[in-house]
Amino acid sequence: MKTNLKKMIAFAGWKKLSISGTDQREEHEEEQSPISDDVMIECENLVKIYKTKDIEVLALQGLDLTVKRGELTAIIGNSGSGKSTFLNMIGGLDRPSAGKLYVDGKNLFRLSEKDLVNYKRDTVGFVWQNNARNLLPYLTAWENVMMPMLFTSVTDMPGTAEEAEAAYSLKRKDDEKQERAAELLRLVDMENRRNHRLSQLSGGEQQRVAIAIALANNPRLLLADEPTGSVDRKTADYILNLLHRLNEEMGLTILIVTHDNQLASKVNRVVSIRDGKTSSERIMKTNYRERLRDMSVQWDSEDTQEEFAVLDRAGRVQIPSDLLEKIGVQGNKIKLEVKDGKILVENPETYEKQ
Repeated sequence: MKTNLKKMIAFAGWKKLSISGTDQREEHEEEQSPISDDVMIECENLVKIYKTKDIEVLALQGLDLTVKRGELTAIIGNSGSGKSTFLNMIGGLDRPSAGKLYVDGKNLFRLSEKDLVNYKRDTVGFVWQNNARNLLPYLTAWENVMMPMLFTSVTDMPGTAEEAEAAYSLKRKDDEKQERAAELLRLVDMENRRNHRLSQLSGGEQQRVAIAIALANNPRLLLADEPTGSVDRKTADYILNLLHRLNEEMGLTILIVTHDNQLASKVNRVVSIRDGKTSSERIMKTNYRERLRDMSVQWDSEDTQEEFAVLDRAGRVQIPSDLLEKIGVQGNKIKLEVKDGKILVENPETYEKQ
């Protein structure tokens, strides 16, 4: 292996031993998950409050969402809506304040720091919009993909120093990990760039390597934060098609946060978050599901999805502001009426004039 990779192996060993040493005393009884086996993400009334000395910010205000295993789902919303906060909760990068959150049967409220490290390493893969967070610039593409597997190899080390040294030497020469790194680069069509560093790769190439890195430890859930935000439309289409392929062929559950409405229109399910709550969902129409890779579909103009408002646990619904503006609602009151099996929403001022 190259010198850089050897240094990173040594660092991985030191880092894991440091983590293990600080968490040995943290033990808890194994909890049986109350959610169904076919559910990957289950959150109910999820709340996140950020506190500073002078202010409290309510980022999530009782979010409800269920994602089944094998789903490809997009999360959309305006800046400040809470979607990135939610992704950080799912990724184990931040702790929720209240509510219920289970991922892959694990209660994220009750994970110890040691369990949380294992969760982030083994359960989730993360693809960031900022490629500087995905890749180490002084390593090649192949070495970057190898990096997560080096942390995994240290996890399995025996207890004694002699055993650890022998196992460490053996695993360092493990050809299977090297071949897997090459295989993942082939999967994202980057094998011919395996020896290139960050500065030698385009934005799209960096993002493809980032996806390979996220898959290195066989995660059950892939989280992508604006994966097409810094690339052109052609590259964005390629990346989305790659995510579709991973979802269909590997059964990988994928959650994408995006501002890109065109990208969102190409996935089976879109969840809209507004003011820290789930406000609506769009589901791909049946006749479009077989056409996800059909380049003749005008995704930016054709109506490919049906939109549904989402009721929370208390039966409340968020009505999009643009719809309220169309009927002239300006205050905080509306008129509801049931007519011919439908619930009608009216501007109370218009109703009074009648």
